Amino acid sequence: MISAHNAWTCASCGDTGDFLLKEKAGTLCLDCADLGHLEFLPSGDAALTRRATKASPLSAVVVRWSTRRNRYERQGILAEPAAIEQAAQECLSDADVRARRREREQGRRADQDVHFQGDFAAAIREQFPGCPIHRAEAIALHAAARGSGRVGRSAAGRALDSDAVRLAVVASVRHVDTEYNALLMSGLDRESARAQVHQRVEDVINAWRDGVAMLDG
Repeated sequence: MISAHNAWTCASCGDTGDFLLKEKAGTLCLDCADLGHLEFLPSGDAALTRRATKASPLSAVVVRWSTRRNRYERQGILAEPAAIEQAAQECLSDADVRARRREREQGRRADQDVHFQGDFAAAIREQFPGCPIHRAEAIALHAAARGSGRVGRSAAGRALDSDAVRLAVVASVRHVDTEYNALLMSGLDRESARAQVHQRVEDVINAWRDGVAMLDG
């Protein structure tokens, strides 16, 4: 099912609504799609959604087109009201258990992150022995942040691949040790700004690779 952005009319009855189903014969409203008895459950509570979907003999995923991301994104589900009510009661009955489980899982992930960031910082120091310890730790913290989408969280980064480690160091040097950010703020495009600071970046990382900790600007 689609959560509509624009005005539309059902190809069967001429009515409209919040949700529509696209078929070969045209766009249908919930009633004409035989889904009018279902209730909308917004996304946001994974346990509630999972249980409602399991308990509902008939359900449908609701998506909405994101113009910013140029793709459909999930908004929730349509499920039978009784199933949603049953799921809500089940979630209430074990809310404390699930909260404790989430806390344990968050603690476990935090421990994993600390260990991985330490390993990433050590890999930086191994490849670039001139990189100061505090700087290697800062680069690792930034590049390996969970959910960041940065190179440290890529498959290569998690494997401590040398190219991934180098990319993280290069990105840090570009932003911290050159005028790159100022060039971007002045209106220069990204590629031109990178070209202007390229030599400085290479000088710093080559010095760090050779064990030299400091460079004159």
